[in-house]
Amino acid sequence: MKKDYRRRKLGKRMLRPETLMMGYGYAPGLSEGALKPPIFHTSTFVFESAQAGKDLFDLTSGRRKPKKGEEVGLVYSRFNNPNFEILEDRLAVWDDAERGAVFSSGMAAIATTALTFLRPGDVVLHSRPLYGGTETLIRNTLAAFGIGSLGFTDGIDADGVRRAAEAAAERGPVGLVLVETPANPTNGLVDLGLMAEIADMLGKRQGRRPPVAVDNTMLGPMYQQPLRHGADLALYSLTKYAGGHSDLIAGGATGSAELVGRTILMRGALGTQLDPNSCWMLLRSLETLQIRADRATANAQRLAEWLRAHPRIRTVNYLGFLEPGDRRRAVFDRQCTAPGSTFSFDIDGGEKEAFAFLDRLVLLKLAVSLGGTETLISHPASTTHSGVPKALREEIGVTEATIRISVGIENADDLIADLEQALA
Repeated sequence: MKKDYRRRKLGKRMLRPETLMMGYGYAPGLSEGALKPPIFHTSTFVFESAQAGKDLFDLTSGRRKPKKGEEVGLVYSRFNNPNFEILEDRLAVWDDAERGAVFSSGMAAIATTALTFLRPGDVVLHSRPLYGGTETLIRNTLAAFGIGSLGFTDGIDADGVRRAAEAAAERGPVGLVLVETPANPTNGLVDLGLMAEIADMLGKRQGRRPPVAVDNTMLGPMYQQPLRHGADLALYSLTKYAGGHSDLIAGGATGSAELVGRTILMRGALGTQLDPNSCWMLLRSLETLQIRADRATANAQRLAEWLRAHPRIRTVNYLGFLEPGDRRRAVFDRQCTAPGSTFSFDIDGGEKEAFAFLDRLVLLKLAVSLGGTETLISHPASTTHSGVPKALREEIGVTEATIRISVGIENADDLIADLEQALA
């Protein structure tokens, strides 16, 4: 009997992602019995016949849909490759999605998604703050193609978001609702159920419902699954937690087969696919994702509590500190299962004091990015968000005193000792 290598159930029991990462989507028998998938370093694939080549190209190009039980075969590594097909299957598992797609970077995932659903004259309705690269893409690149944008700062205020949506619709059809929650680096939250309602409202108004796409990099896919709360697409910088070792660049998307399938067609046109070697490295990393995330989250709680008690720290934007009466707490409890390990804090003073503190650190690495095994720390206003106008940075809470920390899996006492000597 042929074994089902996409089995997600054991009897009546649904298997957890941590278990499925060890073999889901891969049949050892197709690769000489190799326990782990080999790296398929090939640019192209041989057709069994000329007719088979024609049929495969019709499927890959989207000219026809696969028949029931028919799988899209391998054509060319810009369109498909065994390594990223296995990876896409496993990425979809985390979000319980119909389909996943992987890209050459997180920004490639966001840009490809934007170009799939937006046309000149359209408007992007988006949350603020966004990752600096996303903000720059919207403000500069998409604007140059005649695509407008309108942002809202409070993603929980239903009336405020509705007003923003109506103002956006006055400028042109809203083609995409793009949000980041929790936000980088402030940990601001967006109510995803509200975003789905806004998209429905816009769809009735303009006769075309914009998909809701969520940058889920900060908590997902371990502690937040946006598709379960009203989002249509979950977007990722897989460089971060999924990769988790600061040694690769990748992006991802999950969602319905129809919407992700459209982004895959755009990916093939643009050439924003991920290379086989990085796919293989991600498959390795996904096996330990939950373990790494849980350790880093436990460490982050220790560091956040220590920083909150320090006299030189003004504020700590850590989701674990949301009080029961805080209106953000209800959204956090509904959408998230843990506060994660990346947060920001403000030091007394400004850039001068922030730089002096950062330069004294020994164990914590002064670098951008997040979600790695090591603890990384940075100054967003002068690095990741330096392309955002200063007035907008300050409006969204990214000041000259703001420092972002991504806590790793080291010994927490050692990390606290480094923070203590740097702040002394």
